[in-house]
Amino acid sequence: MFISVTGSGKVKREMVEDIANFSLNHLAPRLVNKVEVDIKLIRDLRGKEELSGDCIWEDSSYRPREFIMRVDSSQPIQAMLETVAHEMVHVKQFAKGELKDLSREVNLCKWHGSIVKCNVVNYYDLPWEIEAHGRERGLFIRWFEQSRWKNCKWAQY
Repeated sequence: MFISVTGSGKVKREMVEDIANFSLNHLAPRLVNKVEVDIKLIRDLRGKEELSGDCIWEDSSYRPREFIMRVDSSQPIQAMLETVAHEMVHVKQFAKGELKDLSREVNLCKWHGSIVKCNVVNYYDLPWEIEAHGRERGLFIRWFEQSRWKNCKWAQY
């Protein structure tokens, strides 16, 4: 797996790269050497676009291997790292073919073989978001407990 992180400061970039690697290793170990993720840390992404982070494939809609992730670097550190873990769940979903964009303009997706009208279903009811939100905290906690930052006081769980 190749992960590159740009933006923000050196320590945040190191943490983001570390949790991204950890997350994919736990979510899809067979994809570790097959996926490229370019993570861009952007200050005040929430204020500019009303989102904490997003992730999109760059190469092919069928089991893509190249992704661009954007994460709001002005969030508290734990929230930023949980956002990275959340978006890495989406990387896994796309790369394993669990989630497919059928048409970016018409808002049709396929989740485990079933078509979902993304613009009709509430964000929190989308099955891929249920999985990502459900796993982000656990991935963060497992990463944090084994990380070199485990003695930092900023983590709360």
